[in-house]
Amino acid sequence: MTSRENQENGAMDPEALRRRAVDALETARRRTTLLTSCVEEPELTAQHSPLMSPLVWDLAHIGNQEEQWLLRAVGGREAIRPEIDPLYDAFEHPRSERPSLPLLAPREARGYAAEVRGRALDVLAGASFDVEGGARLTRSGFAFGMIAQHEQQHDETMLITHQLRTGGAALTAPDPDPLTGPFSGPAEVLVPGGPFTMGTSAEPWALDNERPAHTRLVPPFHIDTTPVTNGSYLEFIADGGYRTPDWWSPAGWDMVRDHGLEAPLFWRRDAGGQWLRRRFGVTEVVPPDEPVLHVSWYEADAYARWAGRRLPTEEEWEKAARFDPATGRSTRYPWGDADPTPERANLGQRHLRPAPAGSYPLGESPLGVRQLIGDVWEWTSSDFLPYPGFAAYPYREYSEVFFGSDHKVLRGGSFAVDQVVCRGTFRNWDYPVRRQIFSGFRTARDAQARKDGS
Repeated sequence: MTSRENQENGAMDPEALRRRAVDALETARRRTTLLTSCVEEPELTAQHSPLMSPLVWDLAHIGNQEEQWLLRAVGGREAIRPEIDPLYDAFEHPRSERPSLPLLAPREARGYAAEVRGRALDVLAGASFDVEGGARLTRSGFAFGMIAQHEQQHDETMLITHQLRTGGAALTAPDPDPLTGPFSGPAEVLVPGGPFTMGTSAEPWALDNERPAHTRLVPPFHIDTTPVTNGSYLEFIADGGYRTPDWWSPAGWDMVRDHGLEAPLFWRRDAGGQWLRRRFGVTEVVPPDEPVLHVSWYEADAYARWAGRRLPTEEEWEKAARFDPATGRSTRYPWGDADPTPERANLGQRHLRPAPAGSYPLGESPLGVRQLIGDVWEWTSSDFLPYPGFAAYPYREYSEVFFGSDHKVLRGGSFAVDQVVCRGTFRNWDYPVRRQIFSGFRTARDAQARKDGS
């Protein structure tokens, strides 16, 4: 068995799997701690936007999910706080109602999450990671990986809340390394037509909507080498993009008119007409070379129409990100099968902004497409739908209840996403009106068929 097959099938030493799970859980908890310790208690209990939960709700919810899955389901332990389960059920209480609930106070929430974690590590120490047999939840450490991914997803959600809060900066991070000059590579890349393997049946910590692996036939197409930049988006604005209904879908144009939109969220003009943005409590000039951020699906779609292009489908995006024409197989990441490194992708809230477009040449795909992992979530044209043979696991509410035309698929992750929850098969989804998320996009176009039909 090759090293790649070993990795995908979880066929590694049980102690190595255990270390991987511990590292993933501890990495997530360090981030959670930072996000909830950098502000005073009133900021933890406040609701900074009706779209988001109070930070203290996220903190206790993280602990409650860990208790339910690792202590009760895996460890068979008696419940610590069963009475709070309804308070932290994301489906029982919408975000707008959560501040009115009798939530755990910050100190109590921290203590609860810490107690759960201590007991969960005890369960982890004695768990069996048998690949062939044993309980499905613990096979290859799946339940522990699932909980680490869940916490990191809430770490991203909490970072969104930090972006929405008013006041001075509470978080700081170094900027990505600057490019020596503007990206000078080709504007787009041709992705050859033909079949490729989409999704996965073997990645041990892949979630249910990424499964199973299946073949998709994709016609040839061109895709942007990098995400669309602020500079390019400013051209759309200057050309009357937000004043011209021709570029917008009917629902998108309704959103523009109803909310008076004229630019991405957090942007504004100063007295001299210069565009500024607010980023984690700091106001700065919009950097032209960064991927555009905080745009809805409707805005991405309108820009693509204005540019004479379109958004890529989800299968086009994944083929551009995973297909290696030299071998004909799909890799785990654009650069191959190895895990992300700082030289390949902007992940893990290491930098609190996207890197300039064209960064990370070591992370490009075999076809030459860059920044497909990290920096910004990328809207696709596709609705969030199940793959052929989909089976909900371990609970319907993770994916199945969201399937349908209400949600659009985003791919690739952002600077706010940790590597444990970001891979070439990972699928995110949201309503097309969402702007507070760390979303951007790249565009595509059909390839012109030659006269010989090829």
